[in-house]
Amino acid sequence: MADYKNTIDFIKSVYGHQEFIPLAVPIFIGNEKKYLEECIDTTFVSSVGKFVDRLEIDMAKYTGAKKAVVCVSGTNALHLSLMLVGVEKNDEVLTQALTFIATCNALSYIGAHPVFIDVDRSTMGFSPDAMKKWLLKNAEIRNGECWNKNTGRRVKACVPMHTFGHPVRIEEIIALCEEWYIELVEDAAESIGSTYKGRHMGTFGKIGVISFNGNKTITTGGGGMMLFQDKELGEFAKHITTQAKIPHRWEFKHDCIGYNYRMPNINAALGCAQLENLDFYIECKRKVAAEYEEYFKNVPDIEFFVDSEDTCSNYWLNAVILKDKEAQLEFLQQTNDNGIMTRPIWELMNRLPMFEKCENDGLENSIWFADRVVNIPSSVRL
Repeated sequence: MADYKNTIDFIKSVYGHQEFIPLAVPIFIGNEKKYLEECIDTTFVSSVGKFVDRLEIDMAKYTGAKKAVVCVSGTNALHLSLMLVGVEKNDEVLTQALTFIATCNALSYIGAHPVFIDVDRSTMGFSPDAMKKWLLKNAEIRNGECWNKNTGRRVKACVPMHTFGHPVRIEEIIALCEEWYIELVEDAAESIGSTYKGRHMGTFGKIGVISFNGNKTITTGGGGMMLFQDKELGEFAKHITTQAKIPHRWEFKHDCIGYNYRMPNINAALGCAQLENLDFYIECKRKVAAEYEEYFKNVPDIEFFVDSEDTCSNYWLNAVILKDKEAQLEFLQQTNDNGIMTRPIWELMNRLPMFEKCENDGLENSIWFADRVVNIPSSVRL
């Protein structure tokens, strides 16, 4: 059995030899209390208030989106995004099996079906090579739409996920989506602050989705956001997230089916304060990642996963790759026994009972990662 004592000691040194080192916790060093107190003092703690508007404006400016719309979670932001690009019941959506379950839950709410495409070794995210191979073998274009020849279902959308904040090969995915008449929705839940060729993730697809869950790089406690390059579509999204109510001082009239996906002002206040320090947090996280990278260069049979060419990752969660499944389990056991919180990558979606019958392309790289990857402490270190 491998002995990971030296690695355990190093991780502890990175975070100041704490008795327990969590995987990823939020940090509050700015105006969080000030803004929350303002919400309480003014009584605007629910879905109406200046911080909701401010967070949308500030995030659009930060990311370069034409319009940003906050939601109560990243999952319902993704649900609504898929509906807005036209995904309907019994459509198929190309996505990855190596992802958090929210990706697949969101499309399942519509009654759509995931088709699991493999990931790249270089990004750990959705592979354009695997996508192209699957399309050429299994799909055809009929009247300007993509159809699965095996199931007879329409392939309406593609949802790549930027795993642990590392951008996928997004330009190649865009080209394939355009060629095959497939709508692109980016699951950028983990990649706030990550860029490809200087452009923020979540702004390449028709809609991009951000998460502000408690363990994300910045948090609103719980929350999500949609990013739009089409301002008009963004305005409509804002309308239906607020129960599709027609603005009026006293009348309650609604013009279509709406959703109560509104982020409360008190959550947005937290987000506004967090966003003010986002660049600093990412700088801190990248410094920690650089220390990990340097250390693991000299550790046999463990590879630290780094961002790829033309990308700048936020390193939301740091990841190491062990030599095999046995080593992965030993590493998890020894680190957690010694006060360091680590975890494996998510269970592959096609191995869950809800999605085990969904079509996939073999998922060679996804399986390889699932048997080897461990996330190690990734909190902002001041």
